[in-house]
Amino acid sequence: MLWMYYAFLKTDAILLISVNSIGCFIETIYIAIYLAYGSREARNHTAKLLASLNVGFFSVILLFTLLLVKDSNRVLVVGWVCVAISVSVFAAPLSIVFQVVRTRSVEFMPFTLSFFLTMTAIMWFGYGLLLKDLYIALPNILGFLLGVLQMLLYGMYRNAKPVLELEKKQLPDQHMINIVVSGIPDEVHPVDAKMGRNEQTDHNNEKCSVDETSKANGQLHSPGLVVCIAS
Repeated sequence: MLWMYYAFLKTDAILLISVNSIGCFIETIYIAIYLAYGSREARNHTAKLLASLNVGFFSVILLFTLLLVKDSNRVLVVGWVCVAISVSVFAAPLSIVFQVVRTRSVEFMPFTLSFFLTMTAIMWFGYGLLLKDLYIALPNILGFLLGVLQMLLYGMYRNAKPVLELEKKQLPDQHMINIVVSGIPDEVHPVDAKMGRNEQTDHNNEKCSVDETSKANGQLHSPGLVVCIAS
């Protein structure tokens, strides 16, 4: 929306108008799908963002530049606002870059997205350079650098084993089962899940004999209930 506003002020910027019109249409579909299928909390958060940024922030910029900025400086002000917004958009994937380095997993950074991000930045940089438009060329330098960085990280970690899988493999393979006998207070009997079948049978027979003895002595006033809790 801001780039379209800049294009209307600049005049003779048909590509900026056409490309960003299609972008607004596609992004609107994305947001509509997210609002349709997201949770109530996610929908409320997204609605607040739409109201504050797409309506409130854009309206403030529009009114400020139309009412308080002179015609000769209007393109300059809107151009720098577009540069700031574009830089923030290109910088947003940095969180994914840090996540890839930390987890050694490229699951959330597909190569095709990074590749076309880089190609788009190159094309728009060339377009801005040919037009001698600093506001178009400048943010795409950062976009190109970040795109190249993402592709390099993808090449480094695409065959690496994620950190989470390594941590799971390093955990001790122990599995305990707690057997709680209802009616006998404060008795919890841990049993190793890897115990041999004969040892488990002997242990269970031993417990059953204890239960029968308790019943015979009148110590158990309610039916015995055995609950196995795996941990």
